[in-house]
Amino acid sequence: MATTWIKRTFHGGIHPAENKHLSSLAEVRVAALPKQVVLPLSSGNGPALKPLVEVGDRVKTGQLIASCSKGFSANLHASISGQVIALEERPLVHPSGLNVASIVITSDGQDTPYQHPAYPLWQEATDEQLLEMIQQAGLVGLGGAGFPTSVKINGAYQQGIKTLIINAAECEPYITADDLLIQTQAKALLDGIAILQRLLKPQAILLGIEDNKPEALAALETALSEHPLKAALEIGVLPTRYPSGGEKQLIQLLTGQEVPSGKIPLDLGVLCHNVGTIYALNAAVTLGQPLIQRLVTVTGQAVSQPGNYWVRLGTPIQDLLDEAGIKETSSKKAQRLIVGGPMMGFTLDSSDYSITKSVNCLLLPTEKELPLPGVEQPCIRCGQCELACPAQLLPQQLYFYSANQAYEQAADQQLFDCIECGACAWVCPSEIPLVQYYRHAKAELRQMQAEAIKAEQAKQRFEARNARLEQEKLDREAKRLARAEAAARMAAAKKAAAEKEATETEASQQTSQQTSQATASKAQATQAPKAVANNTALLKQLKTAKAAASVAVRKAEKTLSNLEVNPDATPEQMNKQREMIDKAKEQLAKAEAKLAEANSLQETTQ
Repeated sequence: MATTWIKRTFHGGIHPAENKHLSSLAEVRVAALPKQVVLPLSSGNGPALKPLVEVGDRVKTGQLIASCSKGFSANLHASISGQVIALEERPLVHPSGLNVASIVITSDGQDTPYQHPAYPLWQEATDEQLLEMIQQAGLVGLGGAGFPTSVKINGAYQQGIKTLIINAAECEPYITADDLLIQTQAKALLDGIAILQRLLKPQAILLGIEDNKPEALAALETALSEHPLKAALEIGVLPTRYPSGGEKQLIQLLTGQEVPSGKIPLDLGVLCHNVGTIYALNAAVTLGQPLIQRLVTVTGQAVSQPGNYWVRLGTPIQDLLDEAGIKETSSKKAQRLIVGGPMMGFTLDSSDYSITKSVNCLLLPTEKELPLPGVEQPCIRCGQCELACPAQLLPQQLYFYSANQAYEQAADQQLFDCIECGACAWVCPSEIPLVQYYRHAKAELRQMQAEAIKAEQAKQRFEARNARLEQEKLDREAKRLARAEAAARMAAAKKAAAEKEATETEASQQTSQQTSQATASKAQATQAPKAVANNTALLKQLKTAKAAASVAVRKAEKTLSNLEVNPDATPEQMNKQREMIDKAKEQLAKAEAKLAEANSLQETTQ
């Protein structure tokens, strides 16, 4: 174990009145279990979570009720047991003051814990199991930024780190949550550091704490003397100076390294975590307890019982204020309600909000204690803001660009390197709310960047659509040409087949005709002798018939001649004989005709 008093410094910084004694002298209290909690599904810094419960569902303490598969968001768990009575928009504790979707749960008064699946002891667990436990627990940075812890640790695990830094500086005036956490939970804090040492295997582990926390430092040294970390952890005691707890300023104080503009500590092989985050990590890994409560400082001269309270997430702020007590005398009446400290906090318009993971302090100052800012005056170019700026920026130039809506020029002046510590506004004699201008400019730039990204995405979608339509057109034309070519080939094939078929048919017909002719000729040749023989016999018959007819004609003519010389012959007999002669001649003519035809056929056959 080594405790080193740091002599390094950083540019700028201020020494506002600390006023930590108001809350640091009281013991840590546990706030009463709320009757109702309001758990927002968005932190204002990342995508909204997806609810896993519906109205009417009964839930137990620690049960997962909303999750996000990707992006910079952390799981959300029920902080009490009871019934979900609403999924509706409620105001979010955020500078924007916007309403966001929230889960409202009424308490059943039992605070029944949810039984999570058992994990092995962290000493025996694999790295993947440790990362899974951290992710499931819904941890975020409890120093005020609210960045998901699993995202930071996963990045460090994949990239590897050289130095692990534990931020116990708590430089913001009034806030003492980390101070009292160290005093009361030093061993649990060291156990959480040991888990990260096992997981990330850093070459060095440094803890930075301001010298205005002697009790916390003593508690750390006592716990460390009997802890396995005593040979690995080095405590750096920092001179009290705001904002020594800023991440980049703390790295510079402890290591002498400066994080370049536009870079993050991980680029230097450094990972920083707040002590509250480390304590919650230890509870998640060793006890299986997700993030359902946090230590909140309630302070200010208008508070009757200032101190630090363990508060369930989603607890109405008014409930916590009622428990701490508010002075209502004219000299002690609160003039405003500030979330966070006087430097980086923001004022709420009412107490109708609920405690979220990023709320580390409720400050109710009196008018005498923390006067309201005066009327904004023109900048006199005194340069005090530049001297106070720990990020070594030119606050007056950022102010002029931001006030005149020249946001891109402000970005060129490293606007996003501003940590919004408020040191510039604190020293400004013209009482210009510089940080508010910077926050507004950042929001506008982020909106412009988001719109530019959307425009570029829309352009890419438009171009992709046009390319797709053009490709579809080309594909259709190619298909049409292919169909036309196929049809042409088919038509040519059909024509060729038809021509072939016609040729084959013609050839077949010619062959058939030739065959028929040959057959006929053969038949004729076969039948010719028979025809000749038959015709010869017919000729004989016809000649005989002709001869008979000729004889009949001569007999009839001779009979008629005899009648003509016979005096007894009558005219009827003679007429009858003449008719017989005519018939005999007809028979003879027919016989002669048939004989002539037979003779002609005989000649043709031969």
